[in-house]
Amino acid sequence: MTQPHRPPQPPQPPRWPRADLDPVRRLHALASGIGGAHVTEGCVDAPYARVWALLGDLEGEFGRITPDMRGLRVLRRDGERVEALAISKYGMRARLRGVHRPGWCWLQSRFLLVGVAAAPDGDGTRVAFTGGVRVPGRAALVPLGVRVEGRRSLERLTALL
Repeated sequence: MTQPHRPPQPPQPPRWPRADLDPVRRLHALASGIGGAHVTEGCVDAPYARVWALLGDLEGEFGRITPDMRGLRVLRRDGERVEALAISKYGMRARLRGVHRPGWCWLQSRFLLVGVAAAPDGDGTRVAFTGGVRVPGRAALVPLGVRVEGRRSLERLTALL
């Protein structure tokens, strides 16, 4: 018996490995590709919902947690996409664009980067901060003060909780 003729099948795309990362691990992965970036990570003894209520409040508590920021005003929002105006405690301004969703905030401008993530960890919450001033013309951050700012953000968050 002969087999019925089947038309040739198109080649199937390769099956790429898939890794589901929680927001804190994703922040580490993105920051690892930026020269001068440092991620400050810590655990806070508070439930995720309470922690993210503070970190996710871009126009309110977020500015109190981030030491160098006097305030942030959301200019436009389209789902997860956000455009905001950041004002530093020194009066400098930056128009940031990025993504803001539960547990994740990544905002950047030509000269500034702000990244914050949170993930449940038992009864507490793991949080991570990164950011800094970009070097013009390069995919790098000025490494001065990045570690101190991250530690201070974690301390301020803990104090607010």
